[in-house]
Amino acid sequence: MKARAFWVAEPGRGELRTESLPELGVDQVLVRTLFSGVSRGTEALVFRGEVPESQHERMRCPHQAGRFNEAVKYGYISVGTVEQGCGLENRNVFCLHPHQDRYVVDRTALTLLPEGMEPGLGVLAANMETAVNGVWDAQPKTSERVTIIGAGVVGALVAWRMQAFVDAPVELVDTRSDRKAIADALGVDFALPADAQSNRNIVVHASGSQAGLCRALELAADDGRIIEMSWYGDQTISVPLGEDFHSRRLTIQCSQVGAIPPHMRETHGFSDRMAVVLDLLCDHPELGALINSESDFETLPELMPRLALGASEVLCHRVRYPEEPPCTD
Repeated sequence: MKARAFWVAEPGRGELRTESLPELGVDQVLVRTLFSGVSRGTEALVFRGEVPESQHERMRCPHQAGRFNEAVKYGYISVGTVEQGCGLENRNVFCLHPHQDRYVVDRTALTLLPEGMEPGLGVLAANMETAVNGVWDAQPKTSERVTIIGAGVVGALVAWRMQAFVDAPVELVDTRSDRKAIADALGVDFALPADAQSNRNIVVHASGSQAGLCRALELAADDGRIIEMSWYGDQTISVPLGEDFHSRRLTIQCSQVGAIPPHMRETHGFSDRMAVVLDLLCDHPELGALINSESDFETLPELMPRLALGASEVLCHRVRYPEEPPCTD
């Protein structure tokens, strides 16, 4: 049985490769992919060859093949339907798998989508997981004032989710004025950086830019917490920790989806977090507004450079797969 997979052949260039699938083993399933999603953050850094060597092992995804900054099969947003195995035939599933039209994985690698959930929404699961983790890391109190800088998918989802925990309106900040439409769709306030409200108890930074992080420090109230959700790869970022950083007792805290926040670990594991994510997506189909770009799997090699090197108008890009991909010699 054959499958086609997207590989970064070398930094800046992708291609589709044909691979042989292993025979189905005990407690394994064969999945036919329906959709995959392109991460505009981490996956773009991988495509550009900007993963620091010191992070090669930490950044491996579960079904990765090859090596970073060389030829690598990378990705972690796959939604498919089970064709064979474990009595799960025709169930829709989410898997942390690279872009590939069919694959064989252990049953434990899959998360079943809730019955009735539109499978195309599943490509938001990984970003929603990051957003849920970010809110957990921030530990917002109902009385606190919250701003999110960066209206990409993660930032928008964090802003949307924060509304459930605080009384005051949440503000979403971005340099692109057209992102106001997304804020409106999600029911949060919007501002350009120069117009953003100050004296904020929590500022979540998700813009992936040095300027955004510096603006986060400026907007924070005394004793404010800056939750850093951007990952910069091999870039060096300068942050102004002089002036009033210490006198205002500001805190910069990272949030990273690879670990459950310490205060949640006794009660929540990764499967619990994913259950929260899928319930949110199932109950709120309006979040599909964040998926504003789509293409066929066959075009991914031509499209990925634009997604990784620019295309700032794209929020979540969804990849469609053919209904009956070739599966035999």
